[in-house]
Amino acid sequence: MEFVEVREGLAKILVPKARRIYDAPVFYNPVMALNRDVSVLTARVLKPKRVLDALSATGIRGIRYALETPAEEIWLNDISEKAYDLMKKNVVLNVRGELREENNRSFLLGEKVMVINRGDANRLMAEKFRYFDLLDLDPFGSPVEFLDTALRSVKRRGILAVTATDTGVLCGAYRHACLRKYLAEPIRGELCHEAGLRILIGTIVRYSAKYDLGVDVLLAYYRDHYFRVFLKLKSGAKKADESISKLGYLWQDERGRFEYSREFLPGKPGAYGPMWLGPLKDVEFVEKILEKARNHALGHRKTVPFLELLAEELDVPFHYDTHALARKNGLEVRKIGKVIEKLRELGYRATRTHFSPTAIKTEAPFEEVLNAMRGD
Repeated sequence: MEFVEVREGLAKILVPKARRIYDAPVFYNPVMALNRDVSVLTARVLKPKRVLDALSATGIRGIRYALETPAEEIWLNDISEKAYDLMKKNVVLNVRGELREENNRSFLLGEKVMVINRGDANRLMAEKFRYFDLLDLDPFGSPVEFLDTALRSVKRRGILAVTATDTGVLCGAYRHACLRKYLAEPIRGELCHEAGLRILIGTIVRYSAKYDLGVDVLLAYYRDHYFRVFLKLKSGAKKADESISKLGYLWQDERGRFEYSREFLPGKPGAYGPMWLGPLKDVEFVEKILEKARNHALGHRKTVPFLELLAEELDVPFHYDTHALARKNGLEVRKIGKVIEKLRELGYRATRTHFSPTAIKTEAPFEEVLNAMRGD
């Protein structure tokens, strides 16, 4: 296997040479550097002691946790023998010390304890009950098959970080797969990415509630080809009930008008969900990671601008895509800045949104949004 050296954040790693990233025997995606940046920034703010990167591949995420955060004990895991061998090389390349091996595990002891494990992620998480302060799931596709064991492996007041790359499923292109995996009805069209993210969170909320765990959403976003959520777990049946109470359903008509309602079962036909209708960010948390981002070596040049957009975004459920509204209501497309300015003049809060460059978040009623698009 031939390698090239790649630098990301403070880490340098060996990556297999391949014509396409999906052809490599061990997977590394440079586009996900922004995802890993936000993960590292989260750990710098929250300061977890024990961290698990459950699906490590090259080990880049776990190595960055070791180099760039206060974490004291970092576990890297992958079921692939080739990934395990490469993780060992990359750890030695970045962290001083000699590896000691036993029973498909390597240990590096020093200022940081690093454990490199070769095995099934679900088995490892089942073995390490309530052990990790931060547990990171970044699978290829859906995270659903790992949620039960992850929720037993992370501490009851720990942090669960989850990626989902099955956007086609969560966005309604594969409706039956969404019904099977997430027990939710997805929506197609301009609201699909936000609804897909909220379906993902809603699923984790339902899984968590089985263990009398509630969640606070520290940050959740859509980017490129994936969804990403950072959840702070809260222990107790009442906390779980509070989180369940923030689930509900979405409706949208042919003109683009939407409505949503928090309820256990939909009150009328045509509902999409169930999905999370609570906040997608903790404002104070986002401000803290943004401050860290401005003073830290990052792996992606767009991390800071993206976090700035998230920090400024109005946190209300769902958005209006101006191009979709224009098409559905026989209007001309107006510059989005002008629409936002008009809504603010009318006394409504309005901002851009990371879900689409042509969409706005606002508390304004549907007809007022149309009036703002007309310039009325």
